[in-house]
Amino acid sequence: MPTANANHIRIAYEIFGDSSSPAVLLIAGLGAQLPCWNTDFCEALADRGFYVIRYDNRDVGLSTKIEGLTLNELMNKIGAFFMGQEPPVPYGIEDMAGDGAGLLDALGIDTAHIAGMSMGGFIAQALCLRHPSCALSLTSIYSHTGKGQAFRPADKVMEALLAPVPEDRNGYMEYMTRFFKLIYGTGLPFDEDFHRNLAGRYFDRCFCKEGIVRQYLAILSQKDRTAELSGLNIPALVIHGDDDPLVPPAGGKATAAAIPGSVLKIIPGMGHVQPNLNAYWSDILDEMVGHMRLRRPAGS
Repeated sequence: MPTANANHIRIAYEIFGDSSSPAVLLIAGLGAQLPCWNTDFCEALADRGFYVIRYDNRDVGLSTKIEGLTLNELMNKIGAFFMGQEPPVPYGIEDMAGDGAGLLDALGIDTAHIAGMSMGGFIAQALCLRHPSCALSLTSIYSHTGKGQAFRPADKVMEALLAPVPEDRNGYMEYMTRFFKLIYGTGLPFDEDFHRNLAGRYFDRCFCKEGIVRQYLAILSQKDRTAELSGLNIPALVIHGDDDPLVPPAGGKATAAAIPGSVLKIIPGMGHVQPNLNAYWSDILDEMVGHMRLRRPAGS
């Protein structure tokens, strides 16, 4: 697995396609590792004429872990946020956006289409705002503008998020499969084998629950980007399912409303679904390709 020195840490990544094609940077969500962007999906993007980069965010997978606080100290900070306080956190969404921009720089890529799902959507928005010279377009999937209290998960999802995560492989796979099903939505049958295998791959690559908590603190500490997004001057595609219990559809609608000229795609029956080229993600692939072809680098 190749790694790059980006933003003063090591980032693990994989690439698909021809390096002379327009680049697409795919950013994963909370606790998700680069396999969350399914290989079939990445290859399909590459076949459509794009140079695809997927990577492990800091604190998961094979990228650098930001150590320094115990799990109890991290959990106390989460409790403080729920009490209305704003404790210091190890890093923020903007730092993670710097990782993505740093990875592009390390790979010698001047500009790219930026796409993220869930927390990855927050990072993608921040990357486009903080590093506008490298962003050709934005695709924000299952995300919101950072105004977290306005877009809280359903109670049953929040309870599952805060539940202890088993530390053995089988227990972890069971936990994650149940969680994936909880947030999946009702429009299509749930593929249990696919999700169980994805959870197993996560566990085998790296199990670091402290890293996931640190990422969650970055989410809790993020600021409202609504005002800044109103000045975003690149094509933006916002995708959301109307049956998403983790990030409610209002979050996607608020994102689209904040960005001038953005396109909002609401998918009936879809919840918070992992990419696997089912009917949902085949549709999303088509939407993304059409969106990104509207804005190609000069000379391409």
